[in-house]
Amino acid sequence: MPIALLALCAFIAVIVTWNVVLRRNMGEAMLIGLLVTALFAGTGAPRALLDGMVGALEHEVLFAAMAFVLMAYVIDRLGLIQRLLAILNSVFGRLRGGPALVDTAGSAVMGALSGSNSGNTAATGSFTGPWMVRSGWSPTRSATMLAGNGGMGAALPPSASMVIMIGFAGSMVTTGQIYLALLMAGIYQIVWRFLLIFWFVRRDGITRVDDEAITPLRASVRAAGAAPLIMVGAFVPILLTVGPLSDLLGTDTPLGDSLGDISILIWIPVLITAIALVVGRKQLPSTRAGWFDFTTGAMPRLAVIGSLLFFAVAASEVLNGLGLADDVDRILGGLAINQYVMVLLVAVLVAVVAGPLSSTATLTAVGQVSLLALVAVGVDPVLAVTAILVFASTEGSSPPASGSIFVAAGLTGAKPEKTFVPLIVYFMLPVLLIGCLIAWGVLPVSL
Repeated sequence: MPIALLALCAFIAVIVTWNVVLRRNMGEAMLIGLLVTALFAGTGAPRALLDGMVGALEHEVLFAAMAFVLMAYVIDRLGLIQRLLAILNSVFGRLRGGPALVDTAGSAVMGALSGSNSGNTAATGSFTGPWMVRSGWSPTRSATMLAGNGGMGAALPPSASMVIMIGFAGSMVTTGQIYLALLMAGIYQIVWRFLLIFWFVRRDGITRVDDEAITPLRASVRAAGAAPLIMVGAFVPILLTVGPLSDLLGTDTPLGDSLGDISILIWIPVLITAIALVVGRKQLPSTRAGWFDFTTGAMPRLAVIGSLLFFAVAASEVLNGLGLADDVDRILGGLAINQYVMVLLVAVLVAVVAGPLSSTATLTAVGQVSLLALVAVGVDPVLAVTAILVFASTEGSSPPASGSIFVAAGLTGAKPEKTFVPLIVYFMLPVLLIGCLIAWGVLPVSL
């Protein structure tokens, strides 16, 4: 087997063994995986390791991911997500299956802002899970919905998974292309979940929630205040850099040239964080001790994602130096695998790895080789990246080791093992099919 593919296999084996078998920290797993990968460079291992680490420091995606983590911490700490959920509750709460609709819509909002699957399940499910059980949903069905919706953390932009794949794709794609394509793919997932809820409601005979339990929309909007404005921070950079408005401004004017230099990956978290600090200023600490607690509270999150992505990108640089792209081309060139079969193989590969690992760890391990394999058989790079991200979003619904499953079971009182088959049937397989249809060009993801 070519040296780069051997190094990749060793990298995956180290991550799975260290994190899943030995149950050690993912950051440690990534570091050891990086060191093992560099050893395949032989006597040039120290140089390969140094080049990989320097290359990682030069990647915009590393700093963008840190900005997204800080953004998610700020909006969560200031209570802005809860205000948005209250509005969703007022809109969907009176419908049959309202709690599940709120969880789906809330998971979409939370996923777009935090990008965390297990965190997504916990944040929205702590409110909607018990509500679903009280309104007639069985504990198992409720847990299935919560865990299945948890995957929206990786299904919608922005997310750490998206940042990793953009880094792997390099010049093959632009950030704007992936952002809009993943947004459209996420909409397909939301539509599927809504259809699933309506079917569950009819099948299980779920009734409406009493009007007394629902806050009027006017009251929830008044209580939310300016909280919905944080979404503006996500849309403005996109409108200015992608689409008709960007074309209208053009690049032959000073303003157009300046807009062309805008990095969506940087400006979205910066703008959302800035707006959140203004909107939630009354919840900001007023003492030195309070500010110390506020700032240090973000450090564990930043340290975890920062180390994970740094070692992941560094390992990617080492694998590139070993010739991973050439190895994949040589192997696929000798195989008579068409585009449709290759997409199915990649879907299965990503879903299997996503079972024990998080979506970010999954894409760190197999994202690059999956992308190269799809591009090698003629899949458009934008479609390939988008499909792989959709495949990885099955993390929440991949039994038996998904953290979202156990979080959901704890919130609803269900037995985790009873959700395994329903999650595979209702969420995992349909989401994989959506990803395949995107990669095959059947489902459009561009405007």
